[in-house]
Amino acid sequence: MSDGTGRQHGRYAYSPLPRRPAYDWPGGKRLAVYVALNVECFDFGTGLGAELAPGGPQPDVLNYAWRDWGNRVGVFRLADLFDALALPASVLVNSRIYAACPGLMDVFRARGDEVVGHGRTNAERQGTLPEEEERALIAEATAVLTRHAGQPPAGWLGPWISQSRATPDLLAEAGYRYLLDWCHDDQPTWFSTRGGGRILSVPYPQELNDIPSIVGRKDSGSQFAEMIVDTFDEMREAAASAPLVMGIALHPYLVGQPHRLRPLRQALRHIAQHRDAVWITRAGDIADHAIGLPEGMVPG
Repeated sequence: MSDGTGRQHGRYAYSPLPRRPAYDWPGGKRLAVYVALNVECFDFGTGLGAELAPGGPQPDVLNYAWRDWGNRVGVFRLADLFDALALPASVLVNSRIYAACPGLMDVFRARGDEVVGHGRTNAERQGTLPEEEERALIAEATAVLTRHAGQPPAGWLGPWISQSRATPDLLAEAGYRYLLDWCHDDQPTWFSTRGGGRILSVPYPQELNDIPSIVGRKDSGSQFAEMIVDTFDEMREAAASAPLVMGIALHPYLVGQPHRLRPLRQALRHIAQHRDAVWITRAGDIADHAIGLPEGMVPG
């Protein structure tokens, strides 16, 4: 018989935020803030990719070159911005970046930033693959990132936030501790996986994400920056009653552009000026803290 809820995913139970136990982030803080920098590569003449404008038949030079500018110029401007404001970053990396853009990741390794798995390339989706092919994709990307970063990544975001019904299971079986694809909550959440396992979901932003904002809704750089400031100020107040996570998702070919970089700098400076009151950190550190909490503190 149906329980009246319709088809469900079975990964986590409903848990209203006001009824959950409260806990603190390190230092007694209640708002955790992290920057997710997506460092991605694309195929020339085929495959998926965000569009600045309709590019016409392949090879789509207009949009390919626009995205490639992000890996040649924009990404380094963002690294300089993070340095200037002393901001850590979680770098979501397509594994083929290491071959396509030799040396690009050196700047983030020198900064001590976290490397998060982000598939092989953003020219493809993993969620459309048969399970064994998806397993192979995860294994291939993980091996490359481990070899270059010196340790396996703890977290994963699928290219295009693409998941199959088995993705959380495959990630847990591959040794991942957390995933970022779901934006269903403002706190970390435990996901059940097959065989009695589990994997943590760390909130990843869809609203404070420059692709839905700038590419999807056609927001300006100033509008996107204003969204960041308003979200931060609102969540800083709301966090008085519950610990919250605020992520900011950035792509170099978008916010690395000078006219968007300037308002972004002002927004991130606003956050940095409140570093004594909030925990400015990395997604992996948020996951580690949540995983270490007493059982029952994190919903699932």
